[in-house]
Amino acid sequence: MADDVTIPGIDPTSKPSGDGCADCGAGQGPGWWLHLRRCAQCGHIGCCDSSPSQHATRHALEEGHPFITSFEPGEDWYWNVETEQYYDGPALLPPNSRPESQPSPGPAGKVPEDWQAQLH
Repeated sequence: MADDVTIPGIDPTSKPSGDGCADCGAGQGPGWWLHLRRCAQCGHIGCCDSSPSQHATRHALEEGHPFITSFEPGEDWYWNVETEQYYDGPALLPPNSRPESQPSPGPAGKVPEDWQAQLH
């Protein structure tokens, strides 16, 4: 879609809430994630549905913010949690991914040795 198209639930001026899952960082859950997702409406950074806590989708559903986008380097897509479909959308304010120096899963020092067994 063109950048000048308005899509309800996507705010191109929203800024990311940080460079990691805001909820995991606040002590909600085990404190680590596999991949990160960004709320396209408010910028909340949450962990993906494969992560133990699945904060991104939970945030989207609880807040009524239907679109999330990847916050991983090299990924550029939108997902609508209500329709369960991929969409094209406008560019959001940078940064558009976690720092490449931050590992996935992450954050460094928080990921347990058996992390693969804890994925959804």
